[in-house]
Amino acid sequence: MLALLCSCLFLAAGASDAWTGEDSAEPNSDSAEWIRDMYAKVTEIWQEVMQRRDDDGALHAACQVQPSATLDAAQPRVTGVVLFRQLAPRAKLDAFFALEGFPTQPNSSSRAIHVHQFGDLSQGCESTGPHYNPLGVPHPQHPGDFGNFAVRDGSLWKYRAGLAASLAGPHSIVGRAVVVHAGEDDLGRGGNQASVENGNAGRRLACCVVGVCGPGLWERQAREHSERKKRRRESECKAA
Repeated sequence: MLALLCSCLFLAAGASDAWTGEDSAEPNSDSAEWIRDMYAKVTEIWQEVMQRRDDDGALHAACQVQPSATLDAAQPRVTGVVLFRQLAPRAKLDAFFALEGFPTQPNSSSRAIHVHQFGDLSQGCESTGPHYNPLGVPHPQHPGDFGNFAVRDGSLWKYRAGLAASLAGPHSIVGRAVVVHAGEDDLGRGGNQASVENGNAGRRLACCVVGVCGPGLWERQAREHSERKKRRRESECKAA
């Protein structure tokens, strides 16, 4: 990949030098388009190289969830972590969601989690903007529309695979925000404009900015996941 990157940079640089000569004619539209395409490809390759963190080529990112700074005292203080792993630049995304601080309720409830456009927490979660929607499609087809998560005993713990979001390429969610909502996502079936924009998911309780990290956090969470599954099987066997 590095060799390809160097070759692309050399070609792009050569084309740029050719344009700057005093006797050079203005580049035609085909040449300009070729240069723009080359620049986009070089940028994508460079992002992939810079984000690579472990031997098998997987990309990892973490998001430390904190309550929104704009919440009043009556709102729950949700904290935790969201972890992402992508085994290859064009592969689907895997994620762990581990959150606590929700109200303890007799029955389980569901909360929506989405990726929002800006990694800006200057005004709490309100400054993260709308859903990240690079292709201009209706909700819930945005790459960061993760849907609903069951909350039990005030906590949310879930592993999900095959998510459409990406840590690499032109639509990377790195540097954007993950937002935890107070309500349930209606998945675009609400019959109003807000439904196809944000799923009527309610207030923004907590959020964080996605940042590239090493594989250690993911590995620890994966071990805990395996231990949880083992304990669940043992509990089921005893109950049987």
